[in-house]
Amino acid sequence: MFRHAPTYLQAAACALAMALTPLGAAAQATSGHGGGHGHGHGADGTGHDMVNMPGLRGENATPEESAELAVMFRAFQTITREVTNLPDGIRTVTRSSDPDVMDALISHVTGMIARVEAADDPQIFIQSPTLDIFFERSERIETEIEVTDDGIVVVQTSDDPELVAAMHIHAAEVTDMADRGMEAVHEMMMTRASN
Repeated sequence: MFRHAPTYLQAAACALAMALTPLGAAAQATSGHGGGHGHGHGADGTGHDMVNMPGLRGENATPEESAELAVMFRAFQTITREVTNLPDGIRTVTRSSDPDVMDALISHVTGMIARVEAADDPQIFIQSPTLDIFFERSERIETEIEVTDDGIVVVQTSDDPELVAAMHIHAAEVTDMADRGMEAVHEMMMTRASN
């Protein structure tokens, strides 16, 4: 078991995103549905490029991190999650039936732990603004991570009610991505762009 206290971002707990995970300010630049399907839909104008997945790149993300996210999004059907909202945080169990995807999940979680501890936001283009508070207040988060035969088990707690609320919201966002893949990301980006 790994214990990180206080540290670590919800994206790491969710291991997709983060994602998992990760809808950012670039999403607000989305111009709508002009130009035909596959063009102009992405936050950075990249559309639905499921081969290269340019939206998984970031201003401060490594090619390896983007590649891990691509592995997870391409095989999202193999990923299952269980989320328990706690009064002071969350408990998540994330797993994949595909060993390569499971390896990517574990690597993503480990990498995100290091990033939050270093206040080193990867700024993935599709990153959710829900994640901002985790980087801003990482010292207020207590995290326990255990890799088991069942998957990656993460328990995060905080005495900060705003952090707890963000944990609950982002856990739901990541579960939606695990259930629907890039369709969920695109929907969230379009919703934010229209607000």
